Amino acid sequence: MDLLENYGGSDDDAEERPGSPSADAELFKLSLPVLPSAAPHVDTAGRVLLEGKAVAEAETRHYLDPKARSVQYNLPYKDMSAVVVGPAHPFQKDGLAAGLKNHRAGHVEDTHLQSYAFDEQYNTYHSMGYAAAPGSQALVGKTAAAEAGTVYGSAAKRRKTAEEKAAAEERKQRLQQEAQQQLAAGQPFTLTNRLPWAEKQAQAPELTDEQREYLAKASAEKEVAAAEDVEARGPTSFFHGKADKDYQGRSWLAPPRDKKKESDACFLPKRWIHTWSGHTKGVNAIRFIPGMGQLMLSAGLDGRVKIWDALGSYKCMRTYLGHSKGVKDINFTNDGAKFVSVGYDKNIRLWDTETGQVITTLNTGKLYFCGVFHPEADKQNVLMAGCADKKIYQFDFNTGDVEQVRPARRRQQRQQA
Repeated sequence: MDLLENYGGSDDDAEERPGSPSADAELFKLSLPVLPSAAPHVDTAGRVLLEGKAVAEAETRHYLDPKARSVQYNLPYKDMSAVVVGPAHPFQKDGLAAGLKNHRAGHVEDTHLQSYAFDEQYNTYHSMGYAAAPGSQALVGKTAAAEAGTVYGSAAKRRKTAEEKAAAEERKQRLQQEAQQQLAAGQPFTLTNRLPWAEKQAQAPELTDEQREYLAKASAEKEVAAAEDVEARGPTSFFHGKADKDYQGRSWLAPPRDKKKESDACFLPKRWIHTWSGHTKGVNAIRFIPGMGQLMLSAGLDGRVKIWDALGSYKCMRTYLGHSKGVKDINFTNDGAKFVSVGYDKNIRLWDTETGQVITTLNTGKLYFCGVFHPEADKQNVLMAGCADKKIYQFDFNTGDVEQVRPARRRQQRQQA
């Protein structure tokens, strides 16, 4: 009927006459009843024709197992680069498919992150409760605490204005001028700038009665053991250097040749150079060896006298053990070859600085607090010692006798008055 409908006469311009085939076809078409379509509507989007049937496109693709190590058939590139997808596993709580799960807690994506940035965000989250999400600028956790900054740095600081900078510079110059005026006038140095923690005082925890008793007992036992050790073994010393003489035969007491003697003028300390540590208790006295001062002698409450390198290696060169109690005072002779040590064990010992041997020991049964050699070079065997009985005793190391006893000046002046 469709063919008859499209059929035309030889003369296209001629009008259709009643009873012609085209007119009859139109009348027949109008007379047919209109019937509704009983077939359901089929959406063909995402479907392809396979063997005369419309099937889903996914059915025509062969997805590869992400855990497979070999492929037994030719696989298109679009299938090899496809993402891992699939239905959720019915027996997994997280609902992730087996292919998506690469960690026991779920799926973990790889991302490039520097170790410093990771540590900063990790410590910030555990300290302040917030952190920056990886791959974005969003914050997770307690975002209100983000104004305080991270654990590695504070938030962005406000820049100082020109007026604030000028005021700070003016105050700095004013303090410098005041310090220079104080030094020029001979006034003592005063600290003008104090750091924030200068006013803070260390709060030591209070010990219990049991702890105090234990510490006192341990200290007493240690002192008794040290006294017995010194008395049983006698005075001795230990050399800590590599060799007591160098390749030219010079003693370790000799000053280095590459160092020159500096000025004897004293100035305020400007910078920290070194810290010596070796005594187990406090240090009572420090003396530099005469001359260049390349060696430093220290007397400790642990009963030890140590001599240190003050110019080169800063190491301990020799330890002198000769007192069962703390050492109160030490002093060198004019040439530095000998020194005297005054201890709380009522002993005064004269030492050889280089060999560490005890030359003479003086003990009168009295407690002495200080000892000084005679200033003249030909009287280095004379020692003046201050005693606890407020008297000054003059000793001769050659004989070991007490030559003179002088009362304290205050008592003499009091008697004269």
